[in-house]
Amino acid sequence: MDKIVSFAVPCYNSQDYMDKCIRSLLPGGEDVEILIVDDGSTDRTAEIADDWAKRYPSVIRAIHQENGGHGEAVNTGLANATGLYFKVVDSDDWVDPEAYEQVMETLRGFVQSETPVDMLLTNYVYEKVADNHRRRMIYTLLFESGKVMTWEDMKHNIKGFSILMHSVTYRTQMLRECRLKLPAHTFYVDNLFVYEPLPYVRTLYYLNVDFYRYYIGRDGQSVNEQNMIRRIDQQLAVNYRMVDAYDLWSIEPVHLREYMLSYLETITVVSSSIAYVSKDPENIKKVKKLWRYIREKDERTYRHLRWGVLGNAMNLPGRFGRYLSVRAYKISQKIMGFN
Repeated sequence: MDKIVSFAVPCYNSQDYMDKCIRSLLPGGEDVEILIVDDGSTDRTAEIADDWAKRYPSVIRAIHQENGGHGEAVNTGLANATGLYFKVVDSDDWVDPEAYEQVMETLRGFVQSETPVDMLLTNYVYEKVADNHRRRMIYTLLFESGKVMTWEDMKHNIKGFSILMHSVTYRTQMLRECRLKLPAHTFYVDNLFVYEPLPYVRTLYYLNVDFYRYYIGRDGQSVNEQNMIRRIDQQLAVNYRMVDAYDLWSIEPVHLREYMLSYLETITVVSSSIAYVSKDPENIKKVKKLWRYIREKDERTYRHLRWGVLGNAMNLPGRFGRYLSVRAYKISQKIMGFN
């Protein structure tokens, strides 16, 4: 029996929380496969993965590899996926049971009608457990719910309002056709996972349900602010790759081009914000070098990013300008519930 969706669960030293994630995916039954990718863990992750695979051999596979980082674990999941669709669920996150049922019903409908869309878009929820804070991220301002669409049906393009890995379920073959391969030993590759396939997405469908639950607050998390500062070189590496990925001015339709420009602006602003928050002169030099690179590569893209609402805020002159930039970043943290 063909699987409808493959869930890749990258795991690195995830023994304390991976069970909740895997358990949340089991209600999909025989229509799903759960690929637990043990990325060279040194705790009991491998043992737990093997135990799950033994208990549910027709649904769960445990895959073990040398440590390659989150991106390499996603690559391994995609290489082994047999489902028509592919979704990444990080091992400290989980999915909502009621939304899951609706997602599976929608995907089954695509299979039965033989009209698989390239991207299913669903909502996600920031779960900041320590503060008992939840923030729903919905897409009703961007897309109409419950219909097959193209990019030309996008209602609005709102700066800073990005499609993230948590909100996308891609058609597996489409990901393979675009030859997506994420870099090893690099954090923040989830942005590449979303950004690089976008020109290959011809049809999409927005289901207005809160499917993905994104846990925020664990000390070792990559989006922890201090970790982002320590790993700014990896954030910048992702940023450079996004700059180099496409000639954005050749992207059609226009709605997609504008969205990708907005996405690139958002990520470049994040890179700049991390540098300013760090107050490290070397980090500030690095982001100035990034802005120069963008300008030298494509003056038109540079102007679009530099004089956009977000980009302009990040390039205010002098110390006071940097202070205002950091304050804007801090306010956005409170509003959006991240870090």
